[in-house]
Amino acid sequence: MSATAPVKTSFKEQMLLAREEAIVQTANRLLAEKGFESMTVDEVAASVGIAKASLYKHFPSKEDLAAAAMVRIMQRTLDFLASVPADDKPAAKLRAVVRWAMEVQLAGEMPLLPHQNSSLRATLMGNKGYLDRLVTISDRLGGWIQAAQADGSLNPKLPAIAVLYTLFARACDPVLGFLKAGGQQTDEQIVELVLATCFDGLAAR
Repeated sequence: MSATAPVKTSFKEQMLLAREEAIVQTANRLLAEKGFESMTVDEVAASVGIAKASLYKHFPSKEDLAAAAMVRIMQRTLDFLASVPADDKPAAKLRAVVRWAMEVQLAGEMPLLPHQNSSLRATLMGNKGYLDRLVTISDRLGGWIQAAQADGSLNPKLPAIAVLYTLFARACDPVLGFLKAGGQQTDEQIVELVLATCFDGLAAR
């Protein structure tokens, strides 16, 4: 019984996929720089070097384009979670994820979260690719949080969901930008400072 031959992608399809990836990467960068409300389809198209009509062939709306960028960062997050050593302690795993998220933000590659009443938020809530990845990420981090609380490395009195949201917030923490603008620390030093305040608190030990 012969194996099925792999389906070859035509040159045209390869070009379309490459252009779509360039569009999503550009949208991701602009979402990180200015957020959904300030980003325009015109500047995405101009940055990629295509007509706005060509962009709309890939993504019928600004919301769909931004949602594709959000799905992309969620997949990057899942890929990173999969790379975290399984035998690391739960708190070390959480620190690694938060460090990575802050490094991505400082590199200008972390899309800003949409406002509560944003049209993008409504689109994301109806996007299965986004929601499935969000649930998977939340479940994985939630398990690590509960394990860290059980071994005493995180405060067991804190609701796990509150800890989860606190860690999520570090991915779009404005403190990183403020410290970077101050020019007093390197990106690595900024990440370590915010990690310390996040996991160790502000009280003197």
